[in-house]
Amino acid sequence: MFERPASGEKAVLVQLDLNQAMLDERLAELKLLTVSAGASVEAVVGGRRARPDPALFVGRGKAEEIAEALRAHEADLVIFNHTLSPGQQRNLESALQCRVIDRTALILDIFALRARSHEGKLQVELAQLEHLSTRLVRGWTHLERQKGGIGLRGPGETQLETDRRLLGQRVKALKLRLAKLEKQRRVRRRGRDRREVLSVSLVGYTNAGKSTLFNAMTKSGAYAADQLFATLDTTSRRIYVGEAGNVVLSDTVGFIRDLPHALVAAFHATLEETANADLLLHVVDSASEDRESQIDAVNQVLEEIGAGGIGRIMVYNKIDLSGAPAAVNRDEYGKISGVFLSAATGAGVPLLRDALGEAARDAAAESSIPATLAAARS
Repeated sequence: MFERPASGEKAVLVQLDLNQAMLDERLAELKLLTVSAGASVEAVVGGRRARPDPALFVGRGKAEEIAEALRAHEADLVIFNHTLSPGQQRNLESALQCRVIDRTALILDIFALRARSHEGKLQVELAQLEHLSTRLVRGWTHLERQKGGIGLRGPGETQLETDRRLLGQRVKALKLRLAKLEKQRRVRRRGRDRREVLSVSLVGYTNAGKSTLFNAMTKSGAYAADQLFATLDTTSRRIYVGEAGNVVLSDTVGFIRDLPHALVAAFHATLEETANADLLLHVVDSASEDRESQIDAVNQVLEEIGAGGIGRIMVYNKIDLSGAPAAVNRDEYGKISGVFLSAATGAGVPLLRDALGEAARDAAAESSIPATLAAARS
């Protein structure tokens, strides 16, 4: 196995053109992910292929180019902006004689760095173990033989089989603990529903400014930083929105394009808070040239977790960078569909607070209609 240096690592990034859109934005995102994980970007190797090479993903010639970049910059890590199969990863590490990770492993590593709460750490560990289970052969091929020798004679189980069994037991235990925490969250949510408090979740692409907006709305001190996945743990606060009373606002994990399925599955309990919200505030970095693609990526994840049908208000953040004025957009029915603001400067934040008050009043009016009809029938 290759050891990870205690100090910052030097990375060579690899991104191939496989006929994907927004290549420059994808590469910029990979660089930010790499820095967020604590490594420095020493070189970028690109290329174009019709399809990935089955053995090395990049082909022999490109693998030698990566090796030359490693030697020239004395780098110790190669990061692919793609998903590698276990075999491809193993073959690349053998050819390059250094650690090779793909986009999924990089995101998992950042999640491990960011997790703060007990539940967040459990969810990250589950995602990492389930990712590891598909590529456990890496670094263990020398242990494929049966155990033998004095003190090692046993039931005939190979080391690899033992590791798989222990890993499976740990995954099962983690799922049980997370299921218990999820049950506790459901109980709290039922209590909130009985009090008829509107539940609002902030969603959006990572680094869109959700936590900064959450702090501006709630006057709390949730961790916010200009980095990817600064927030992993759901934080909820009750805020007063005028005559409509209170609403519960929740800050959640940010989304990203090609979000690993292992993460979606592991963070099911956290993401369920979004799926059960009454209203979503979809926060968008209005200053980003890639905002339309980011909106599509968030919508895709919302569909995947069962939150695609929940009403939402688009919140176009960072108008201090885009130059747009603070404003409110309404749809053809007169309902608020978008708010332009800056969470950093506070411009337009009162407009969003008013929008939440209006949404809470509309929800209260709709919930009172069935009760009124029932009373009239009786």
